[in-house]
Amino acid sequence: MKSAKSLKPIKLKPAKRRPPVVAILSAVVLVAVGVCAAGWELLAPHALDQDVYLGVVGAGVEGHLFGTDQLGRDILQLSLAGARSALAGPIVVAVGSMVIGFLLGTFAGYRGGIVDMLAGRYADLLLALPSVLLAIVVAGLVGRGYWVTVAVLIVLFSPSDVRLVRGAVMEQTPRPYIESAKILGIRPTRIMFRHIAPNIVPIVVANLLLNVAFALVALSSLSYLGLGVPPGAPDWGRQLADGRALLGDNPLAAVVPGVLIILTATAVNLLGDWLSELLDRRVVAR
Repeated sequence: MKSAKSLKPIKLKPAKRRPPVVAILSAVVLVAVGVCAAGWELLAPHALDQDVYLGVVGAGVEGHLFGTDQLGRDILQLSLAGARSALAGPIVVAVGSMVIGFLLGTFAGYRGGIVDMLAGRYADLLLALPSVLLAIVVAGLVGRGYWVTVAVLIVLFSPSDVRLVRGAVMEQTPRPYIESAKILGIRPTRIMFRHIAPNIVPIVVANLLLNVAFALVALSSLSYLGLGVPPGAPDWGRQLADGRALLGDNPLAAVVPGVLIILTATAVNLLGDWLSELLDRRVVAR
């Protein structure tokens, strides 16, 4: 028999958590949309080519898998080209609003006082306004540009980010590690962005991706109303608007961009939930 000294304790390795199938499929969808957005000129070189003599044809016609629209443009290629505006704008909206929300929310939650009051009034004022209606009014007054609409949505999305980050920072501030940092004389800005910020990353990432999904739907809705991209530009919302008159001749002109909007928004949301849980476990494990 082996002596007790010769026995070595068995170290159990923690089980590796594999990404769920839903997260993998969501990532695949978003990678595909991203590839289309970045290289649509190579994937769909004839997306904007018009053939008025051909006009509207249904799905299955040779060379047009999903048919064409009223200008003779191929629905498949037009949808691939529309991925650029469908992805670029929402990402800019989500990142821009989160930058505003992160800065204002962090200072308001940590500093309190007048900074907290001003940030709270800013959030309350914008949240009291109907966001979509305000976006329509501002875009109509300033101009019907795509990036004007994006800028308006950045401001309108930021109040929820301010409140979210403020609440997360206020929850971290009374904890012992922050009190210890204050006693050691560490600068407030270093405490906020070096010590508190890493612990609220899961909330920030989850809300950032959620805002991408919301911004995608909002921008598509405004483009549907004619306040986003200019007429004739490849955009899923614009395709939905143009496809209303083609439901009898080629319903895929409206169905394809509608399905792409739903699929992309759902994929962003599901991937955001998974990343939030993953980051949250890592923060707890530290």
